[in-house]
Amino acid sequence: MKLKPLADRVIVKMMEAEETTKGGIILTAASKEKPEVAEVVAVGPGGMVDGKEVVMTVKTGDKVIMSKYAGNEVKVDGEEFTIVRQNDILAIVE
Repeated sequence: MKLKPLADRVIVKMMEAEETTKGGIILTAASKEKPEVAEVVAVGPGGMVDGKEVVMTVKTGDKVIMSKYAGNEVKVDGEEFTIVRQNDILAIVE
């Protein structure tokens, strides 16, 4: 199955959370924070959304930082993805 986002939606795959701190402390699964960095898998076409023209600025393959609890999580063929609006994306990581 293939996902194709509509309008200003972006499909991202969350990056794995860090397993150790910068100081070298190994974290348990319960103490890991939800990752905020994701890789863009697919981008919608943009267009008119709520009466405003939306131009898509992210592209497939970009690594992005998103709002912490943004989007809807979906599972397709055993893989987990998150569908967010472009305005939930805070920055592109270069």
